[in-house]
Amino acid sequence: MENMQFANEDRPSPSPRPDVTSALTRGVSRLFRDLGLAPMAEFRLPNGRRADMAGLCPKGRLVLAEIKSCEADFTTDEKWEDYLGFCDEFYFAVNADFPRELLPDAEGLIIADGFGGTIVRPSALRAMAAARRKAITLRFARQAAARTAFILEEFGK
Repeated sequence: MENMQFANEDRPSPSPRPDVTSALTRGVSRLFRDLGLAPMAEFRLPNGRRADMAGLCPKGRLVLAEIKSCEADFTTDEKWEDYLGFCDEFYFAVNADFPRELLPDAEGLIIADGFGGTIVRPSALRAMAAARRKAITLRFARQAAARTAFILEEFGK
């Protein structure tokens, strides 16, 4: 059975700007849906890390977005590179005021707000091995199903 604890992280760190993080998460989720992806916030990866937003396309391609609410949120993050082996595309998602020159040019960039987002720099395309893709897709499905079951239970359905 999948371990439901945070393997390499005791607890998710609180965002320095939770209001901005919440708006960015909503905007990236809407962008992913507009792109035909099934979005999931807080997607737990096999290495114990937790991607801020994941999107799965109908063909099984996995897109991850790391949401950064401010400069300090980015400069203190030492884990984003741990996500790269578990996706086909990787983006940083920031608001229009974020100092973009801090972000690595080699990664994709999304500018978002609470209403949506736009890809302003495409991601490098990565190719996952078939076995890893299958494992990640199954993990995505299990997490989505577990969340649905929890929500239904909470609402007495």
